Amino acid sequence: MIEQLEAIKNKTLTAVADASDVAALAELEIAALGRKSEFMSALKGLGALPPEERKAVGERVNAIKRELETAFAARRADLQTSAFAALAETEWLDVTMPGTKPPEGHIHLVNQAIRDITEIFSRIGFYRVRAPEVDWDWYAFESLNMPSDHPARDEWETFFMDAPENDKQGKMVLTPHTSNGQVREMERRKPPIRMIGIGKCYRRQIDVSHVPMFHQFEGLMIDKNVSVTHLRGVLDYFAQNYFGPDRKTRLRPFHFRFTEPSFEVDITCGVCHGTGKLGDGAKPAVSESAEGHESAPSGSRGVERCRLCKDGWVELGGAGMVHPNVLKAGGLDPEEWGGFAFGWGVERTMMMRTGLRIPDIREIYSGDFRFLKQF
Repeated sequence: MIEQLEAIKNKTLTAVADASDVAALAELEIAALGRKSEFMSALKGLGALPPEERKAVGERVNAIKRELETAFAARRADLQTSAFAALAETEWLDVTMPGTKPPEGHIHLVNQAIRDITEIFSRIGFYRVRAPEVDWDWYAFESLNMPSDHPARDEWETFFMDAPENDKQGKMVLTPHTSNGQVREMERRKPPIRMIGIGKCYRRQIDVSHVPMFHQFEGLMIDKNVSVTHLRGVLDYFAQNYFGPDRKTRLRPFHFRFTEPSFEVDITCGVCHGTGKLGDGAKPAVSESAEGHESAPSGSRGVERCRLCKDGWVELGGAGMVHPNVLKAGGLDPEEWGGFAFGWGVERTMMMRTGLRIPDIREIYSGDFRFLKQF
């Protein structure tokens, strides 16, 4: 038995010395000293030896086993040291070099515009508020001097909610404009008021300059002795600070039920720079093709009519002096208080900013990273 165990030991020590890596050494250790190994099989005859021989043989067996375990441990340490030394060469790392930054997104260009608009108006004392996006008919229409049967409601393309009506405030709607915040602010705060309300609006319309969901900012100033001059001054201040000194604005007489007098506010187009055309040459005359589409005459080569503005001007929104009936709905005396209001689309305003040249408002919400990463 001793001779057999010595032979197993010598064979195992040779294999240990030849082991190429830690994994191979681990497999060899299981094969040499495991329960089903040749070494353990040789020990099965130990119990059949006479008692006087069993002690001496047992001591030698333990000595051989310890020798093998020591050999495995020493070889394992050598292989691990070699492996770590190789790592220093193959996986060298300069910890002083700058790391690789993870990819980062950025604020959506609509949110950027909202921040810029808020900051500009804050310089002249306007504070930011936000009205509900789902509101009662009373705040969206009735309190703004639009009775339930008035045809002025038609242009708002309103989404009505499938919800129970309120006895006093009527149906529930998705707000078609941020003007629902006017009377709410009058109820919440005593004059003087200088608010800028920004929120989402919803209308059933979509084309190059309209989307069903858009953002709007609503300005409201209530004080004593407020005039159209103050309104024009505020609008010009914003236009010069947001669009740049080269852009021009204009007021066109209009009719809104909640302001009197009322105006539409336009600005020169930022895509065609107020020319109404794209490309070179003079502004083309527009004719009707056989299919009924607008087209330029054949002689206007290189000239294309601006898809966004058509004539050099783009409507930004409405403005005017707050109607006395709206002041009354807000609990104010129109003989004592006056004010002005204006409401512009954030997306359309942003599109007209110098240098952006966004020809279609729908691209803003397309989700196309190639487009969004530009901003």
